[in-house]
Amino acid sequence: MLSTLPRLIGHRGAKENAPENTLASIREAARQGARWVEVDVMLTRDRRPVLIHDDTLDRTTTGSGPVPLLDLDELRQLDAGRWFDAGFAGERVPTLEEAVALVRELGLGLNLEIKPYPGQEEATAEAAIDTLRRLWPAGLPLLLSSFEVPCLEVARRLWPENPRGYLLWDPPADWAAIADRIGAATLNVHQDRQTAGSVAEYRATGRPVLAYTVNDAARARELFGWGVSAVFTDAPGRLARDLGPEALGS
Repeated sequence: MLSTLPRLIGHRGAKENAPENTLASIREAARQGARWVEVDVMLTRDRRPVLIHDDTLDRTTTGSGPVPLLDLDELRQLDAGRWFDAGFAGERVPTLEEAVALVRELGLGLNLEIKPYPGQEEATAEAAIDTLRRLWPAGLPLLLSSFEVPCLEVARRLWPENPRGYLLWDPPADWAAIADRIGAATLNVHQDRQTAGSVAEYRATGRPVLAYTVNDAARARELFGWGVSAVFTDAPGRLARDLGPEALGS
């Protein structure tokens, strides 16, 4: 399923040009030519998986406080687009079901980051995987990723055949052993913290390395030169133009 991994993956859709983790942002990424998008999933109080990045509502909606204090119906009353630009007023926090339907319609690959509210690691993974197993089509690539090892352990138990990506910020000393234990298919690493040596160490495990978040063509070229397979970018269209034909490589 990862044989179609593109060089560029739209980060939270195309968050440079649309409000992140919304249907508008996914559409914008596709309009810009992205073949894959990455979005984040968290649970509401009534355990519905929705697309949002932060633990709290304050930055990207008209609400405030922790995400899991609201039921889905209450969350849907919030505006998730006006903070970005008045032209996006009326955008809602989408459910995972809505996002999957749109990604299917657009024919995109998806990297779903399981991003649980603290203490909800297993429940979030279980709800997301239940939704995806019901709705995801066999013909489209899907990567489940998380910083939280318990999420990836749930993913391995419930859906072992689907690829998993191990997200790393400040890798623990035993990161390679953890990657083996959870059966990670990719290592998703922060681009600012990488050197040629660190990328080589990751690649030595035999796994593709994906780097987040890259919005500069010179940095993308450097990372590709070190052997990074793909980068997450807030601006897939702009970065593709800046990179030229190499952006279409896979």
